[in-house]
Amino acid sequence: MITTWSEWKRYPRAGRGENLEAPISPGIYEVRFAATGALHSFGAVDNVAQALALLPMAARSWFSRRGPAQMPDLEYRTCATSTKADAKAAAERMIGRRETYLSGAA
Repeated sequence: MITTWSEWKRYPRAGRGENLEAPISPGIYEVRFAATGALHSFGAVDNVAQALALLPMAARSWFSRRGPAQMPDLEYRTCATSTKADAKAAAERMIGRRETYLSGAA
């Protein structure tokens, strides 16, 4: 079954030697823009740490003379589950609650 969400943590920036703190197990992750709280990414996956590490964060230039675009200031949180099926079920419930809230607020 689903456990609780972790605290919000700053997403590590490339080149600073910072590390992700996430479970190497099935679960849910949520990434948001720190300044606005707007959703960046959300998913139910087999390996939360791997999914967070592989998220595309900044667009790279097509021209070799330019470096990568500046990465936005992001925060993430995680929720470990016992199976991917539990993670998907919990994510669907969360999406359903969010849609219900937004439809009532409109």
